[in-house]
Amino acid sequence: MHPRPPLVQALAIWTAVGLATVWLPWTWPLWQGLGLLIAALALGDLLALHRLPDPRITRRMGRALPLGAWSQVTLEVANASDQRLRISVHDLHPGEFAVRGLPADLDLPPQHQGRIDYRLRPPSRGDFPLTGCAVATRSPLGLWRRTRVLPPAQPLRVFPNFAEISRYTLLAASDQLAQLGVRRFRRLGRGAEFHQLREYREGDSLRQIDWKATSRMHKLIAREYQDERDQRLVFLLDCGRRMRHRDQGRGHLDEALNALLLLAYVAVRQGDAVGLMTYGGPQRWFAPRKEPGTVNRLLKGLYDLQPSLEAADPLVAARALLAAMPRRALVVVLTNSRDEDQEGLAQAAQLLRRRHLVVIADLREAALDRALEAPIATLDDALRFHAVHGWLAERQRHQERLRHLGIQVLDLLPAQLPIALVNRYFEIKRAGAL
Repeated sequence: MHPRPPLVQALAIWTAVGLATVWLPWTWPLWQGLGLLIAALALGDLLALHRLPDPRITRRMGRALPLGAWSQVTLEVANASDQRLRISVHDLHPGEFAVRGLPADLDLPPQHQGRIDYRLRPPSRGDFPLTGCAVATRSPLGLWRRTRVLPPAQPLRVFPNFAEISRYTLLAASDQLAQLGVRRFRRLGRGAEFHQLREYREGDSLRQIDWKATSRMHKLIAREYQDERDQRLVFLLDCGRRMRHRDQGRGHLDEALNALLLLAYVAVRQGDAVGLMTYGGPQRWFAPRKEPGTVNRLLKGLYDLQPSLEAADPLVAARALLAAMPRRALVVVLTNSRDEDQEGLAQAAQLLRRRHLVVIADLREAALDRALEAPIATLDDALRFHAVHGWLAERQRHQERLRHLGIQVLDLLPAQLPIALVNRYFEIKRAGAL
């Protein structure tokens, strides 16, 4: 129980009258009477507050919230008693979440229900607790306030921003990924799977013409091919300290997960099996599968994955993946490397290349590009430009060495990763390299 401002103000006035009795003795009876009145009102209002029931609260929200996006939460507050309730409600969300619309005040007549809509924006993925709702109830005269924590308490899960991923997947489902920059072509050479017969089109190869069908139909008929199916795609995801870096408020691991889920969706639609192994922190292994629920399985298994403080060892991860994956697959390594990591990354890639086709997606910080684009006006600017340029040149030499060994390397900003990965996947499928 806590006194509210009206009671505090009444006590302040009573105290002032008491001080006035020092110079104005005739105010003594007024001070006594005022004190008795305030005490009677405060005590009666306190007893009335004690008899007021608590409201019943129901929380309605999605089963999971998307990372970095505003999500609506609804609180339904019911007054099942025969007394009027004037309350202030604050849902006890995690402290690091951004919130709009709380706390909220409600005036509930007897047997009525109110509703509070507010919005939450989580800054990170994982499991978080909603410990209940803090409800402050005002007494009938407004002199006291009682605060209690009421149910419901429930766990809250924050997933990667599936709103962004769904935009990609919806376009992929309708074969409109070209709108996002994805280049997709039918593969026309040998080794492709036959898809269908259709009329010959300008630009088709003469080798596509089906002469038997042409003679029957009395017009040119061409064979159309599609990418080979039943292949395997496995992600090797770095969860070490390098992936803790953030660009424009978004973590490199978060961006890698978005790209991973998009490519997994596309690959499953192509009939390929998709798997994943993590290293450099929490170690998780998902064997390759190609059923429709594969992306949901990955999403549920990775939503709470956080970058660790460990130094990732790609060579140890490569050995573990070779033991787990005896059959040939496309292995996509998602990492953020430095000079001191290059030797281990090269050894891991060479080891994997003995059995698999390897693509390394190496993320770099956007601050490096901004440093090269910034105007040079002082000696410090020139030294910074020279240091960044030298570092990137050394990074480029390491990547050229990997390409010379037959390993495909993508040097990307995090925002470029989703479309670049899908493009490279289609290029590999079209070339029959896997």
